[in-house]
Amino acid sequence: MANTATVGVQAMMLKDSFADLGAFETLRKVSAIGYNAVEISQIPMTADNVAELDRSRSELGMDIAALSVAMETPKGRPGDSLAEHFDKIVDDAKRLDSKLLRIGMLPFPAMTSIGALIDFAKEANGYAERLQEHGIGLYYHNHHIEFAKFDGKYLLDIIAENSPAMGMEIDVHWVQRGGLDPVRTLEKYAGRTAMVHLKDYRIGALPENAFGLLESGDLPGFMQEFRNVVQFAEVGEGNLDFPSIIPAAQAAGAEYLLVEQDELYGRTVWDALQTSHDNLVAMGHSHLF
Repeated sequence: MANTATVGVQAMMLKDSFADLGAFETLRKVSAIGYNAVEISQIPMTADNVAELDRSRSELGMDIAALSVAMETPKGRPGDSLAEHFDKIVDDAKRLDSKLLRIGMLPFPAMTSIGALIDFAKEANGYAERLQEHGIGLYYHNHHIEFAKFDGKYLLDIIAENSPAMGMEIDVHWVQRGGLDPVRTLEKYAGRTAMVHLKDYRIGALPENAFGLLESGDLPGFMQEFRNVVQFAEVGEGNLDFPSIIPAAQAAGAEYLLVEQDELYGRTVWDALQTSHDNLVAMGHSHLF
């Protein structure tokens, strides 16, 4: 029997609202739509923000599903690093009852060579082992670059082999963009996957200006628009087979299914989250909220 996962929100979408309204009022709006879990990402983990996140637990019943970490402090992005803030990260996680941490992106230097990739994975594994002593799991979130191959092996598999203590956070849109099938990928990493990112994959319409570019003789400009029709989308608004993906995620052991959308194409984040919520309910998943 597959476990029952909880649908939540990946808070990268909410970073502007966190900055404008604060953490508590942002999560009040998330709660009002019907989401009761959130993964914190690209939010400064200041004392004020941590206190407001804690308040959202007691007053809104919000589950702080996971926190984001980097191994080294990333340039130009908020967040704590395992290298510099290990004890603070553990303290924040314990205060917020978050048993899951996630590395949201492969560090750019680790993309340069297979040696650099293996070094990253082994270093991450060391942190994963240290975190396990505190009852906290460390997970790795994929994009599409992990489905490049070194010597016939996907980068994601090389990372997985060299970091046995680290789990996976599978992002189904990026798996699809990487050319693989989300369901088969979830099956492959069953037992290692605590979180799954739900975002759809849509082929959009060519914008009107594309044909203007064509008429003016700007074929490269037209072809750029032609390539850009691959889009992110609200759950249920694109081409991914969510009626198969969600049971596969649960069967793989996912504790959280986190709605995320990297670009909104003019919609508000609240409208996008409402659409994803309503579509998931229409698919029969209201009990997962």
